[in-house]
Amino acid sequence: MADIKIGIRQLVEFVLRAGDLNEQGNSQNTALIGARIHRQLQKERSADYQKEYYVKRMVDLDGDDYVIDGRADGIIADEDHLWIEEIKTSDPAFKDLSENTLTLYWAQAKVYGAILTQDLDYEKVTLRLTYYQRPTDEITTEEHEYTREELREFFDGLVAEYEYWIKLRNDWRIVRNDSIKDLSFPFSEYRNGQRDLAVAVYKTILTEQRLFVEAPTGTGKTISTLFPTVKAVGEEQIDRIFYLTAKQSTRKVAEDATDLMVEQGLKIKSITLTAKDKMIFPEEVDVKPENNPYMVGYYDRVKDGLKDVLENENQLGRENIQAYAKKHMLDPFEFSLDLSLFCDLIICDYNYLFDPMVYLQRFFAVEDKNNFFLIDEAHNLVSRSRSMYSATLTEQAVLDAESNEKTSTGNVDKKLLKKRMTQVDNEFQLIRNTFDEQGQDLLTDRDPLSSLERALLNFNEAAREWLPKQPDNDFTDSVLELFFASNKYLKISEFFDESYRLLISKDENRNLVIQEQILDPNPYLDESLSKGRGAIFFSATLSPVDYYQDTLGSEDGLVLQMDSPFADLQQNIIVTSYVNTKYAFRQQNIPNIMDSIEILVQQKSGHYLIFCPSYGFMNEIVAAFEMVHPEIDTIVQNNQMNDADRREFMERFENSLDQTLVGFAVLGGLFSEGIDLTEDQLIGVGIVSVGLPGLSEERSLLQEYFDEKNGHGFEYAYQLPGMNHVLQAAGRLIRTSRDRGNVVLMDQRFGTTRYLKLFPKHWHNFKRANSTDQLKNIISDFWKNED
Repeated sequence: MADIKIGIRQLVEFVLRAGDLNEQGNSQNTALIGARIHRQLQKERSADYQKEYYVKRMVDLDGDDYVIDGRADGIIADEDHLWIEEIKTSDPAFKDLSENTLTLYWAQAKVYGAILTQDLDYEKVTLRLTYYQRPTDEITTEEHEYTREELREFFDGLVAEYEYWIKLRNDWRIVRNDSIKDLSFPFSEYRNGQRDLAVAVYKTILTEQRLFVEAPTGTGKTISTLFPTVKAVGEEQIDRIFYLTAKQSTRKVAEDATDLMVEQGLKIKSITLTAKDKMIFPEEVDVKPENNPYMVGYYDRVKDGLKDVLENENQLGRENIQAYAKKHMLDPFEFSLDLSLFCDLIICDYNYLFDPMVYLQRFFAVEDKNNFFLIDEAHNLVSRSRSMYSATLTEQAVLDAESNEKTSTGNVDKKLLKKRMTQVDNEFQLIRNTFDEQGQDLLTDRDPLSSLERALLNFNEAAREWLPKQPDNDFTDSVLELFFASNKYLKISEFFDESYRLLISKDENRNLVIQEQILDPNPYLDESLSKGRGAIFFSATLSPVDYYQDTLGSEDGLVLQMDSPFADLQQNIIVTSYVNTKYAFRQQNIPNIMDSIEILVQQKSGHYLIFCPSYGFMNEIVAAFEMVHPEIDTIVQNNQMNDADRREFMERFENSLDQTLVGFAVLGGLFSEGIDLTEDQLIGVGIVSVGLPGLSEERSLLQEYFDEKNGHGFEYAYQLPGMNHVLQAAGRLIRTSRDRGNVVLMDQRFGTTRYLKLFPKHWHNFKRANSTDQLKNIISDFWKNED
């Protein structure tokens, strides 16, 4: 195991935090602003002032050595006296700080004092708290003197309380590790390639590297990555696994794999983190924190809740977390995050590691080699990470707030807020003037809008102080919406570099829309991944692997590309060279597409999925098909489907297996990945076009950027994202060793070298159909040889 460290702030906050869980209590000041203020104040100190003074103490906690460390903002240590300063920066006025907030501030300084009075041999120390209120630039200072003995007793008390939780965790580790030593693979035998994958994962953990695994559907990727990683936990190579996913369905797969090992005797504490809007209780919705009984006094009750869960539960999901949260009157979302500190396996969305707005600071504030990352369906992370590191701000949000202000009643102290909103509006007007002068639909720039950022920062500071005092009404809601949008914009502006572009356009109401668009989040993903020991990226589609290495922050990552565990004869891959779906030829090729679908579905009764490049083109194909074949049942995806609609769509395929059903869906949509239809539930897939994303300015900027970077602009912006959608859609067909069927690729481009080189290994026996007659013969022969 790596060295065990406990930050001084972490120690203090865990033991001493009390009172309410108030979402408005944390400052929105950015780290850069806080650091700048610290440096400004430190420069004003005397010549003998030592800034950022490193403080550490080794302590024995339940038989293990722990390093408790941190950096005091500044100290002065002369012959006669020791003086320590703790600087805090936040938005509320000093007089409005809660008693517990001040307790935590002083406690941190007292820990520095406890350690340094002993290390530097002083009998007394003067502790100074310097508080900088960011919106007003007002500075408040207080000083207290303590003896070495007073601070020693305080420090020992903190450590003793913390040791209870360390012992609780250590006792569990012994139980966990003993169970892992006896754990065997939860199936009677490995499938083809599974053992190789498990060995590769284990070696990656030992060597602290990152591994890209392309493992076709049916390989058993989840259990083959989780099992060796759990084994590494038992051998104390790592202590915590993060299983990161893009979809709820893959989180369920990870839970099922964990349950399989638990049935084999594994004892592990696992938790699935659920999005806040799905986790909180209905009675909490739209309730202010100060009126929410699950937040008021949260920290006074949370330790009892933690003890209760940890003594009685091992596998934690939404329902049982909510049950204990209700029992102890705790906000269930925040409670789940607190519980995760005591878990060995955390199953969660990508954003908990990678998103700069919501990542788990309790785990990822600093590097920790005890963490290891399993990243499922890793192909999704490319587009997801671009959205995480991009931000949009609309003029409409400013106009809505200004309009609602004119009709609002009951709001107080609006003068400063109105002034700050006017400043933001003025910046939009200046940008609008420049935009209109250019006479274009879209402007792009490589430089940020610094003056707009300053206006947004001033607005946020005013809004943060103003919002908690206001009643609920349309004006307050619109100010809050603008506050959140500007906060995201300001956060993303900290990352703005040569990989960013600024996009300015107008919406349907002719109001400005400003986007900070990242083109290459590669270095930021790398930084996030460096917070752990290593990572496994795995998916059925990671070709070409150098594209994913280059875009997912791991250019030097290891590679394992596996063969399909299924026989080639289970599926027929057919390229139709007579279909041209390039945009200019789509309309005239609808008859060819219709004929191809007809041939696919009429050679054998059963269920089929046809994937199309867009809703518009899909609807044209559906209308033509239903006109010619009203006798065939069809079901069509639409862009407004909720969970119930999605379930109904799937149930049509899971039932009525004795009749033909043709489903139409879009490439890259709900049904092109993450669904399992086995045996007779799906016997054929048709894919219309090579799936190129639609033309857009963002795609053009991507192409331009990567052309400059590596000469692969078209591939990175269009071809590879499109082909990934194709491979995912085709992967719906063969899910088990009992599945059989045809995949018809309806686009002559699939037969060109540019695309053939992207075909996975298990497509090497593809066939070409140069006419509809040839297609019919190929499919008919396939079903004749079904046995």
